[in-house]
Amino acid sequence: MTGDERGAARTATIALVVTLAIQLYTSLAATATAVLAPVIGPDLGVAPKLVGVFVGLVYAGSMVASLASGGFIERFGAIRVSQVCVLLCAVGVAIVPAVASAPAGYVALVAAAPLVLGLGYGAITPASSHVLARTAPPGRMALTFSIKQTGVPAGAALAGAVLPGMALGIGWRGAFVAIVVAGIVIAVISQPTRAALDTDLHAARPLSLAAMFRPLKLLLGAPALVELSLVGFVYAATQVCLMSFLVVYLTETLGFSLVGAGLALTVANLGGIVGRVTWGGVADHYVRPRTLLGLLGLVAGGCAFATAGFGPAWPASAQMAVCALFGATAIGWNGVQLAEVARHAPAGKAGAITGASGFVTFSGVVIGPSTFALLSALTGSYRVGFAAFGTASLLCGLALLARSR
Repeated sequence: MTGDERGAARTATIALVVTLAIQLYTSLAATATAVLAPVIGPDLGVAPKLVGVFVGLVYAGSMVASLASGGFIERFGAIRVSQVCVLLCAVGVAIVPAVASAPAGYVALVAAAPLVLGLGYGAITPASSHVLARTAPPGRMALTFSIKQTGVPAGAALAGAVLPGMALGIGWRGAFVAIVVAGIVIAVISQPTRAALDTDLHAARPLSLAAMFRPLKLLLGAPALVELSLVGFVYAATQVCLMSFLVVYLTETLGFSLVGAGLALTVANLGGIVGRVTWGGVADHYVRPRTLLGLLGLVAGGCAFATAGFGPAWPASAQMAVCALFGATAIGWNGVQLAEVARHAPAGKAGAITGASGFVTFSGVVIGPSTFALLSALTGSYRVGFAAFGTASLLCGLALLARSR
């Protein structure tokens, strides 16, 4: 290996490590309220099932941030944008205990928390895609993106594994303070990587509404990017409903303890971690990405129906196995899809095009949990929500396979 090759490999490793750490933290921050909803809800005087509205607001903010991120990334650098996003997520987390400790009349201000969280969360993927599209080895593009995207289920798994115990030990407010401190630490320790990774700055890049919508116009003119974005719309809605409602479903419907339900969420997210890495390798070497994405939709739909059918006759081991497979498919698709979006993006525009595609994907995430919450409220059952989004995932997978042929 030549000196240039060693330098490129080192830069690629640094890029992957720092983007993975940032993704993991922001995922944990965005998931924290859903994990602890059963104990936060009573303190705020709201029903835990309204966590769907909270999650919907997170991704409403994410839609805006994702679409607007391209110009900021090109002007200030992907790492600088990521640092600001981490701090925004920390501020969003801090708002929840602050409002809970305020007089009752201020509880409506908690709506600011998911919006601020969303502004921080939405630009993370475009920023990391901008870095990885430039540094990842071409033959390992899907695997590199998939490894980075393991930060999403890993952060959620960490939240499910650690936060319930922390809430029992130091209270949920103390757990949220710890998340805020962790965000500040992540922002600080990522600073030394800027010199190596923020090397393609365009300081004169204009920041305007026209510039904000330009990547979306480019995306809509490319059929392959439109198809990938619509797949992201459906699959992301199913994914976020799994991550947001599994804990409250298991505790309220099946009588799980908070720790036991948190363990099930952890198992699902660990499945997502394994799935993302596995599917990235498969897409690079064995199965066409679009075909693989279609197959993942079919299996995720089946797992959603199985989850909706959980009951006393189900052994705990079988329930955990379904959660693991559900996570491996409904969470595991993302890296393959993002790598395909980056591949089809014009040169130097991976971040901006990923942001535009993310705008479409996040719109599914906004609609998903809100619709799930509405279905649950109207029918009095979380099972209906899982069945509905299982159907959507199944139909999307079938359509993708038909078009792939």
